[in-house]
Amino acid sequence: MSFVTLQESLRKELRKRIEAGDLTGMELARRTGFTQAHVSNFLNRKRGLKLSALDRMLKAIGLSVYDLLNPNELVKFAAVPAGEEEDYADVPLVEGSIAAGSEVVVNEEVKEILKFRRTFLSRIRADLAGLPGAGSRKSWTRFVLIKVDQKEGLSMWPRLAPGSTLLIDRHYNSLRPYRKNDRNMYAVRKAEGCTVKYVEYSSGPGNGYLVLRPHNPDYLIEVLPIEEGQTYADLIVGRVVHVALET
Repeated sequence: MSFVTLQESLRKELRKRIEAGDLTGMELARRTGFTQAHVSNFLNRKRGLKLSALDRMLKAIGLSVYDLLNPNELVKFAAVPAGEEEDYADVPLVEGSIAAGSEVVVNEEVKEILKFRRTFLSRIRADLAGLPGAGSRKSWTRFVLIKVDQKEGLSMWPRLAPGSTLLIDRHYNSLRPYRKNDRNMYAVRKAEGCTVKYVEYSSGPGNGYLVLRPHNPDYLIEVLPIEEGQTYADLIVGRVVHVALET
């Protein structure tokens, strides 16, 4: 596949996301650091991209150059037999501040990559809260991993433990139970990072509060005010869908 063809594949992907309402030219310009005119000219075939600029575009939407390649061509260069690697998806391990604050996780923010079976991830149900004023997350990097520290782990003991690695679904920010009669664990925005707790919404002055409940009764319940212009869904980073602990 030629470099020109790669750029055309990127144009098609960007237009598809813009037409679906998952991305805007302004947002793409913000993520890449390009001017809106630069982005518009590329989308309308009035200019091409240098290799470094193409890389910035890809990082901004969470893709790699391999995502633009024709699968039939890519398999020719595979280091492993076709079907083995494609059974697994790469999930980034990041700091809590990145999980809470970065819509699209880029390479510089990744501490480690862990692999999960695509069949496992595909079975996980998303549930985006449809609240007035809640921002869309369709274009966000959906799955991320975080590690919990000593305090967070002990506050949710024995469901969690210090050092646990948590798989977070950032496309699940509603308060509906995932399973009947079972409480969801959530990663929630707090200060510059995130905390992991059970979550309830409480109405009150202004936009109300999120009540953060630990599993361990030795730890205190926390109350997190919802600021003006926010909804409870904006404070929820995502649902904890998998817990792993090294032994």
